[in-house]
Amino acid sequence: MAQFFKYFFAALLALFVFSVLAFFVLIGIAGAVASKEAVQLEAHSVLYLDLGKALKEQTKEDPFALLEGEEPYSQPGVYDMVQLLKHAANNDQVDGLYLKAGSNANGFATNAEIRKAIAEFKEAGKFVIAYGEVIPQQAFYVASAAEKLYCHPKGGLEWTGLGMEYVFFKKALDRLDIEPQIFYAGKFKSATEPFREEKMTEPNKIQSRELLEGIYGHMLETIGDRRKLEVARLRNLADSNLVRTASDAEKLGLLDGMRYEDEVKEEIRRKTGAASIDKIKFVSLAKYAEAVSALAGKGTDRITVIYAEGNIVDGEGDEGQIGGKKFMNYIRKARLDAKTKAIVIRINSGGGSAMASENMWREIELAKKDKPVIVSFGDVAASGGYYMACGADSIFAQPNTITGSIGVFSIVPNMQGFFSDKLGVTFDGVKTGPYANSPSVTEPLSPLQKKFFQEGVDSIYQTFLSRVAEGRKMPVAAVDSIGQGRIWTGTQALKLGLVDRMGGMEDALAAAAKLAKLDGYRIRQFPERVNWLERLTGNISKDVSAKSIRKTIGEDWHRVYEQWQSLQEGIGTVQARLPFELIFH
Repeated sequence: MAQFFKYFFAALLALFVFSVLAFFVLIGIAGAVASKEAVQLEAHSVLYLDLGKALKEQTKEDPFALLEGEEPYSQPGVYDMVQLLKHAANNDQVDGLYLKAGSNANGFATNAEIRKAIAEFKEAGKFVIAYGEVIPQQAFYVASAAEKLYCHPKGGLEWTGLGMEYVFFKKALDRLDIEPQIFYAGKFKSATEPFREEKMTEPNKIQSRELLEGIYGHMLETIGDRRKLEVARLRNLADSNLVRTASDAEKLGLLDGMRYEDEVKEEIRRKTGAASIDKIKFVSLAKYAEAVSALAGKGTDRITVIYAEGNIVDGEGDEGQIGGKKFMNYIRKARLDAKTKAIVIRINSGGGSAMASENMWREIELAKKDKPVIVSFGDVAASGGYYMACGADSIFAQPNTITGSIGVFSIVPNMQGFFSDKLGVTFDGVKTGPYANSPSVTEPLSPLQKKFFQEGVDSIYQTFLSRVAEGRKMPVAAVDSIGQGRIWTGTQALKLGLVDRMGGMEDALAAAAKLAKLDGYRIRQFPERVNWLERLTGNISKDVSAKSIRKTIGEDWHRVYEQWQSLQEGIGTVQARLPFELIFH
């Protein structure tokens, strides 16, 4: 009994300490929110945008930012960021934009939307000055839209071409005596390659090389047009490694000059008439959002925008995932809402559960019978992300969107050898029939069970093909020829008939308004915005854990970690998912 009370009071004390800490965290954030001053925009303000800040599709509030001294705690999403730049282009109080290009945290399609908005902001007569100490290639792609692009004299511009790599686990699994029993449909469906191969297969090399060339080609054309340099010249500079210093980049026409940051700010001071560089009225885009009502819209009619970002999972899903059940409900609510005249779905997902994708496809089919359904693809809309969208009235993508990957797979690991030979753990039991506990990770599948799994994968692949064929009005055989799990750029997808038009969220909304015959509209968003208190109390432990892991292992490996987690969640189920992980350099 004494031992019981010892553990009971220890647990009670731990609960008490956690509750006290959580209370003070809540008080701290509440105080920080209460003390926030209203943002007042002044004449000759200069917007500030750091490309190193990752943008989500939907505007999010981060209550922890207040505790860490970061302001503001609401980070605009991609579409909102574009609209803020468009609003600022016509705001007499804003003189220009200072673009920090020392890093880049966003994907190719996101960068394309932001770059286009920056170019339009400049065309409205505002100055745009970009600066970085060391400018990576994707940041250079965005910053090339600026009026002036400067680099630190002792820094540099990375210009070496694009690379892409996969992580392979087969040798590690062999050493651990774990057999990944794999079933897939589509010769290009490389999502399972990291577990069955030690290097890329030839089909995967073909699709990856063509994908990379498509993205790289778009980058070269866009930069070349702005810098007045031929594509062949830009490619040769990268292939010959001729850009090694900031001086090289300036001499070769990639930069407008070498400057220290104080010199760049002095140029901005002169343009704005500020008394000194510390008197320049810099305003972040997030702060600008607090100062203006750029996104209110007009009228009583609605366009409902549904942001589908992350891995597709069964059930409700967590924040950052596309929970099939939850998103079905979002689509259904929009369909049944009399004020909603059109639906726009923004997808940024490499896929996931085939069942959840099928269910969301079904809801879109029902919705488009009542009102227009337009889909906008972000950085990635592939496999399950394409499955759910293929029946929409119209699909928009960016030239460098990654899409396609029409294929499915399933993995059932056999860990009997690992448990028995490595850990000394064995399993035994009884069952009422030969398939009562199938599949089990503690024993191998029988030949007949493997046959059943492969037949199930093949059946779902055929359903996937038929959904695409119906939605895109193509023969099944034609879809199969461009399917097989192969990934495409947005430009390639347009030529193949997988998407309808090039463009971003703004274009998708314009198309939705046109189809619904709307002169004005307001936007309703799903997932619905939650206030900072709900977000904090609901996700405090997850947010702290995710930030800690991300900071420890870095962005690239954190993405691999997330993919590994999502794969574990999908064990034994059929997945419509992109290749395990694409890491671009």
